[in-house]
Amino acid sequence: MTASFMPYYKKIKKLLITCLFSFVAIGVTAVHAGVGNSALNIKNAELVLQDDEYVLNADVDVKLSSEIEQAVNKGFELNFLVEFQLVVPRKYWFDDEIVTVTHHISLSYHALSRQYLLIRDDSQKLFASLDEAKQALSEIRDLKVLQKSDVEKVEPYKAKLLMRLDYKKLPKALQVDVIGSDDWKISSQRFEWIPNLAKLETAK
Repeated sequence: MTASFMPYYKKIKKLLITCLFSFVAIGVTAVHAGVGNSALNIKNAELVLQDDEYVLNADVDVKLSSEIEQAVNKGFELNFLVEFQLVVPRKYWFDDEIVTVTHHISLSYHALSRQYLLIRDDSQKLFASLDEAKQALSEIRDLKVLQKSDVEKVEPYKAKLLMRLDYKKLPKALQVDVIGSDDWKISSQRFEWIPNLAKLETAK
């Protein structure tokens, strides 16, 4: 009885594993394709040594749906989070976190001046069109992420970067509509790379 049941058990197990991998593949595809008509896609990222600190440069494809663009033109402010993390990868244990930094970027429209305002930490820039503001939003430049003294150049570090819309900072009245809309669930993929800190220091 046991011997005759084993082939069926193996078939069922194989089917379940196949379904599981199919589900994971569909989920990954959905993330990279962007949910709804809005999307953030990190194309590249790097660390640059400036004096005694490392700064982050990155390029992001920014796509906003017509619904979100209309909300901006009506005066609603969009708040984005740029989340950077540097770790020492461990093969058989959790990665050792060296630093985690979050930068805030806000995009808004001022009806009186008819200009778009982009605030990145302490810097502010005005733009005549939304397209120009989105272009500036897509270019992450000189964001301070860690001190040179925080790292050892001999360690094999891994850098991680994520950008997302902080929809929790939207007005309460708008949050009700956001809950059921995929257009507002904007988050990039988690971009990872291995920075060669020793080479950066030598070049400096």
